[in-house]
Amino acid sequence: MTRIIAPLIGLGFAFVLVLGLFGTITTASEPATAEHEFHLKPKPLELASNGVFGKFDRQQLQRGFQVYKEVCAACHSISLVAFRDLAQLGYSEAEVKAIANQWVIEQPSVNPETGEAATRKNLASDKFPHVYANEVAARAANNNAIPPDLSLMTKARPNGAAYVHSLLTGYQQPSAELMKEFPKFTTPEGLHFNPYFPTLNLAMPQPIVSDGQVTYADGTQSTVDQMAKDVTAFLVWTAEPKLEARHQAGLASVIFLLIFIGLTIGAYKSVWRNVKH
Repeated sequence: MTRIIAPLIGLGFAFVLVLGLFGTITTASEPATAEHEFHLKPKPLELASNGVFGKFDRQQLQRGFQVYKEVCAACHSISLVAFRDLAQLGYSEAEVKAIANQWVIEQPSVNPETGEAATRKNLASDKFPHVYANEVAARAANNNAIPPDLSLMTKARPNGAAYVHSLLTGYQQPSAELMKEFPKFTTPEGLHFNPYFPTLNLAMPQPIVSDGQVTYADGTQSTVDQMAKDVTAFLVWTAEPKLEARHQAGLASVIFLLIFIGLTIGAYKSVWRNVKH
């Protein structure tokens, strides 16, 4: 019986291998697409928070928050961030309360007299309110696309910070090379070409369109690249506000381990110094 089953098992394995090989050949022979050929990797981005010793540049974070507030907040929420968290950026308690109170979108509430839906002014303890009441409202206002929440955006995308910066500064027209190789490539109405977006076309129009679009309170020249870099730094902070503490804890752990290893080696040599081994 074994002599009959063994060849059948062997034939089964061979059949699976042939199927796998056929699938590999089929995949390799698929025609190239514009999305594959002309999708660009994000440009390197240097931020003060990069690296194991990275620290946030508070002045840059405040500029980034200003760009978010004046450019991005009309469509994108940061619903995981509380107004009082802005104190970490260097804002005073009074400034945080003023920002919360003056925020255009108010907190959803209930009228205590009628029980009907209402809104109230934001408090420092509140999280930033959602821009849209629900997904239906978001789609209706954005050509059937839902603007993503930006709280964790730099963690949610590969090469997060570099990707966000490259995307913000990468809007352009399809290159002549792309059109020559893929003459049928088009950017559908309502979409916008950007080679840093995986499908090359995305629903979000270019948000930062010109130098001076935001007037910085600290006098920094607000070029397109500078504004994109600053708001990216701010989104790095929203995604990981404890980054500096994590870096400090990691450094302290490394120092502790080095001291512990040194003491262990010293103790070993002291205890076993007269023993041959």
